[in-house]
Amino acid sequence: MAGELGVLSSVFGVSLQQVRSQPFPRAARVTHRYREGLLHVPAELDGIVLAVLGLDDRPQARRCVRQAEARPVEAVETVSEAPAGSSGRAFTPLQAAVWYEFPEGLDGSDQTMAIIELGGGYSPGDLDTYFSSLRIVPPKITAVVIDGDPQAPQRQETGPDDAQVSVAMAGALAPGAAYQVYFAPNTDRGLFEAMSAAVYASQAPTAVCVGWGQPESLWTAQARAALDGVLADAAALGVTVCIAAGDDGSGAGQQDGQAYTYFPASSPHALACGGTSLSADPATGTVFSETVWNDVQGGTTGGGVSDTFAPPLWQAGVGVPAHADGGHVGRGVPDVAANADPDTGYGVLVGGREQVYGGTGTAAALWAALVCLLAQATGRRFGLLQPLIYPGAIQGVNPPGFRDITTGSNGAYQAGPGWDACTGLGVPVGVALLRMLAGQAS
Repeated sequence: MAGELGVLSSVFGVSLQQVRSQPFPRAARVTHRYREGLLHVPAELDGIVLAVLGLDDRPQARRCVRQAEARPVEAVETVSEAPAGSSGRAFTPLQAAVWYEFPEGLDGSDQTMAIIELGGGYSPGDLDTYFSSLRIVPPKITAVVIDGDPQAPQRQETGPDDAQVSVAMAGALAPGAAYQVYFAPNTDRGLFEAMSAAVYASQAPTAVCVGWGQPESLWTAQARAALDGVLADAAALGVTVCIAAGDDGSGAGQQDGQAYTYFPASSPHALACGGTSLSADPATGTVFSETVWNDVQGGTTGGGVSDTFAPPLWQAGVGVPAHADGGHVGRGVPDVAANADPDTGYGVLVGGREQVYGGTGTAAALWAALVCLLAQATGRRFGLLQPLIYPGAIQGVNPPGFRDITTGSNGAYQAGPGWDACTGLGVPVGVALLRMLAGQAS
């Protein structure tokens, strides 16, 4: 519904005012509507209206893409030859595909990926140049603007890297897929509407990539319920939703010494993607080491135990610990991981120059691309992937299809053998994952 603020305030029994506040730690102050008071719904709508979103329009989610500091790659022509990230230069998505043993001969043909963006934009010219430098035919990319400025994809308000990084990452790994990039305002309503538009599209995507989130406690219960409902529908429709686990460690950037998990990654209907730090040789394909991404200055992978969602059945027996503070049990985050450290990050062309990026948003894009490749190879849609990949995982032991990450911590939680609250089941071994999924279908 729509209406004047005075009317809406009266209908829902709340007070709305314009304020200026800081939505996140270290973020700039913004002017936005602020709601006070409990929401009241007319009795005749009880059970019909499930959520009222958009009255408070402060920025709701933090992006999970981080730029490495002062490490530009000098020329786009050299990006495919850049040495390892551990040497202070950029990796490419194609090198990541080698280290994670993506199945060869697949490009994501006949698959569609939706990418949800709550800010920024992309440059078609830069993307075409970037893909050409990797000797890749640029994929088909369509912008879909939800309740906003139709020029949003090119305006790049919060930085040109927001959508650019996700599209470049996924497009390089699955160039045969079609990409729908949904732009929406950074509010709970904006994310809900963008997710709904993607999931309920006439041609539902194979995978959805979401590189945004915020600690569970900073979402209203109705916003969490509404978004989790869309994610549940996505699973039922065969859509796999890959969501960044956050870039602020187990404390989720709250600076109060407590442990939190990011939502919507904490939804049991989302494939939560954590981050690692990778040292490898691009010339030989040799991985020297891979640890939990933890850099106090440059970010740390999110992960932990949900305060909101109960443990799903498919996580039973993998050793999800009690919450670091409350001691309660809950859904463990993340499920999977991939390289996300900006210091071992990926070169992306922005403003005509290659810049280096990481963040768990890049891990979500990598996993969404892999899902498209696996769907192409098996001829099936997966929907909720966890019931297919967790079998075989018991405490201290990982299932086939993953390389275990056993070193490092994200603050309150420590990596170790098997599933952990830093990197989940680990990083993908694509060919083994394909064998496992193909065997389940036979």
